[in-house]
Amino acid sequence: MLKYLTIPVTAFQQNCSLVWDDQSLQAAVIDPGGDLNLILDAVAKLGLKLEQVWITHGHLDHCSGAADLSEQLGLPIMGPNKGDLFWIEGLPEAAMNYGFPPARPFTPTRWLQDGDTVTLGAHTLNVRHCPGHTPGHVVFHSPEISRAFVGDVLFAGSIGRTDFPQGDFDTLIDSIRTRLWPMGNDTVFIPGHGPESTFGRERRSNPYVRDL
Repeated sequence: MLKYLTIPVTAFQQNCSLVWDDQSLQAAVIDPGGDLNLILDAVAKLGLKLEQVWITHGHLDHCSGAADLSEQLGLPIMGPNKGDLFWIEGLPEAAMNYGFPPARPFTPTRWLQDGDTVTLGAHTLNVRHCPGHTPGHVVFHSPEISRAFVGDVLFAGSIGRTDFPQGDFDTLIDSIRTRLWPMGNDTVFIPGHGPESTFGRERRSNPYVRDL
């Protein structure tokens, strides 16, 4: 069985998630935006074998710890899509502007495309490219446990901002409706900030993307 734990990190309370196989304890961390001590403490307490870093997009609060974590533990970095290269290259300046600890750019071991998969032990998660918040944003979906790790594409009752460079409102709405909704109404999504929800609930009540 695939399990996960969400750990809010940084002053932005970004939802970093540990995902692991409960038999082998092989684990990945999604969006280590900072506070690596909190993340590694949780890894140790759970007895996990951290093997990969998965990144949804290149914003500071989602990936500022990726380079250090990868270097410290020798971990490959999967994602995001190459459309976010300019965000990753700008991490040092963003960290300075937002008062974050210094952050280093990184080159992912593998840039991700729509339709790719990532594997963790015996488990496979599907990758969907969901631009709009950023051009290279990706989402990780586990049909096995009906969970989707959606970064800043969708929130409970809201959607990601589109006023950053290369953000686009219409593109984001299209990503949500054509890439997320087909995952099923019962799918629980873990957003980049705030509480979990289901796609069905958002289709009923989210003022930005509810069904007409």
